[in-house]
Amino acid sequence: MEAIHTEKAPRAVGPYSQAVRAGGLLFVSGQIPLTPEGTLVEGGIREQTEQVMENLKAILEAAGVGLSQVVQTTCFLADMEEFSAFNEVYARYFTPPYPARATVAVKALPRGVRVEVACIALAE
Repeated sequence: MEAIHTEKAPRAVGPYSQAVRAGGLLFVSGQIPLTPEGTLVEGGIREQTEQVMENLKAILEAAGVGLSQVVQTTCFLADMEEFSAFNEVYARYFTPPYPARATVAVKALPRGVRVEVACIALAE
C-alpha cells in the first residue's frame, strides 16, 4: 500500500490517509467541503459540492490519476431534497462512461456539512 497526500486538499484530521493506492486501484477517502487550508465552505449544496469535487480532483492528481479514471463514487447527502442541485455540480466533473455511484441520505455529516463524496479510481 502507498499513502497519497497533497497540500492541495484538506489534510486528514484523523487516523486515515487522503488516499491509498493498492492493487492497481486508488481509494480516496470521503471529502467534505473544506478548503485546503481547512476552512469550511459556507453556502448551499452547490458551493459545498464544488469544493468536495475540487478536493477529490486534487487528490487524484497527486496520485497521477484523473477524474476519467474514477470507476465508483459513494455520495452522502444530509438532505435528499438537495439531490438535484448536487447532481448538477457533480455532473460537470465526469464524462461518459460515468462512474458507478451510490448516493445515500444520512442523518448527519462531519462539521454539519451538506455533502461528502469518496471514490475509487484505476491507478495503474
